[in-house]
Amino acid sequence: MDNKQATLELGTKPVGALLMQYALPAIVAMMASSLYNMVDSIFIGQGVGPLAISGLAITFPFMNLSAAFGAAIGVGASTFISVKLGQKDYKTAQNILGNSVTLNIIVGVMITVVGILFLDDILRFFGASDSTLPYARDYMEVILWGNVFTHLYFGMNAILRAASKPRIAMYATIFTVVLNTILDPLFIYTFHFGIRGAAYATILSQMTALVWQFKIMSNKKELLHLKKGIYRLKKVLVENILGIGVSPFAMNACACVVVIFINQGFVTYGGDLAVGAYGIANKVATIFAMFVMGINQGMQPIAGYNYGATKYDRLMQVMKLSVIFATVIMTIGWLIAQFLPYYCARLFTTDPTLIKMSIRGIRLDMLVFPIIGYQMVVSNFFQSIGKAKISIFLSLSRQLTFLLPLLIILPPIMGVDGVWYAMPISDSIAAIVAAWMMIKYMRKFKRHIAEHETNN
Repeated sequence: MDNKQATLELGTKPVGALLMQYALPAIVAMMASSLYNMVDSIFIGQGVGPLAISGLAITFPFMNLSAAFGAAIGVGASTFISVKLGQKDYKTAQNILGNSVTLNIIVGVMITVVGILFLDDILRFFGASDSTLPYARDYMEVILWGNVFTHLYFGMNAILRAASKPRIAMYATIFTVVLNTILDPLFIYTFHFGIRGAAYATILSQMTALVWQFKIMSNKKELLHLKKGIYRLKKVLVENILGIGVSPFAMNACACVVVIFINQGFVTYGGDLAVGAYGIANKVATIFAMFVMGINQGMQPIAGYNYGATKYDRLMQVMKLSVIFATVIMTIGWLIAQFLPYYCARLFTTDPTLIKMSIRGIRLDMLVFPIIGYQMVVSNFFQSIGKAKISIFLSLSRQLTFLLPLLIILPPIMGVDGVWYAMPISDSIAAIVAAWMMIKYMRKFKRHIAEHETNN
């Protein structure tokens, strides 16, 4: 089957089969990505020490900020490409590919320069103490020097999925996990690079996968491929890429701000090990969130294509199926968090104090997980069909309107528990808002479907 035929199937093949076809590789890829991050944390915690785990947690805001810029380009470009493929505008889709490469390089270089120049000040602002700053600095210095390759790697993976190549995107991610798992113990234990070794393993894995991605996307037989004349930035394309990508950018940027408040709350009311406990709880929670993100990534090209092709009945089907799968996955995560938290924490550390703090943190952080999957799918659904303003509202309401005020109000009253409880409370409110917004728009789509059936 040629690439154009695979793209056309987005509007004809049964939605359930399509979602499985696109979501399963994306889930495997996202799970691999999650394990990829966990591998670093496990080797750092077991091979360097509990304070190194806390130092790694301090870098989360920085990583979220970098990811925010990457998502603005990667998600924006891939969604825009999906819509254009649905409209059969292949020339514009090709130029979006080239412009996304250029934007990733520009943004990657900018983040590296600013990050290296002000690294210590930034990490202090993010909550680093005298004890955790050396670990955080050592890790981020290496990550920043490889930042351009990281942006290109994630950007190319997003475009591969939009170009009807979810399996290749999955293979690229699995490859980075396997190589990272091999290099981590080599650099940390054999070469004694410490926490820097984990960062070296990360960057080298992504660089190697990127070479393979570029080789695939340089094949002239592909519907979308790298070639001369597509890299020069075009104002209308950049505006559309960033217009769609502003939603995931806002979500990740807000996550950066929120994690700063979380880290500072834990340092103030619980100490450095409390930050480490949050780092462990966050890694465990991320495993299941990555499952849902994989479903969202599988849904994105299907929703974008059928929205562009005005096939609203298929659009509604893929959204409903995604919600069901996401809810099942997050409920499984909740069961593990409530009944098996010790085994989760023990993966990362042997320190009894950190394990005890992490058990409580895992349970509280994942307290309302069964309703989070729905909220994640709905936010991504609106992003997938180019409704950036709605997606931004749903993303920002959870982070800024609900969570941030709770992080300011609850800790002075409840101490370290206030930081923990702020997260499930804000998730609950955000899920209610998402449900209200989706019900409102489902009525509109149902009217479109009824009008279409009447006209036919």
